[in-house]
Amino acid sequence: NEQVSEGKVRFYREVELKHGRVAMLAALGFPVAEQFHPLFATDDAPSFSAFQQTPLQTFWPVVVGVIAVIEVFSVFTFENPASRDADGNPAQPWTIKKDHVAGDLGFDP
Repeated sequence: NEQVSEGKVRFYREVELKHGRVAMLAALGFPVAEQFHPLFATDDAPSFSAFQQTPLQTFWPVVVGVIAVIEVFSVFTFENPASRDADGNPAQPWTIKKDHVAGDLGFDP
């Protein structure tokens, strides 16, 4: 497509991979949490309502902090919006650098 740059397509690819990974973790987490949870025992509560029945409200700031660190480091894969391309045109916002490999988090678990 002439209207969408390669960097923008790379951005959408990266976003799709990230959402897919979160969905896979959620799909695994619900059935596992119904049977076992390492932090607390709520055998009588379904996993979708365990948050309200346990002291996990104090745990969420830690979760949000970890997610924030991961997201901040992903910003370094973006093109600088103040930069210019080879033709002298300003870079589009929300574009990924050409040398970035989609889905690469910098480590291999």
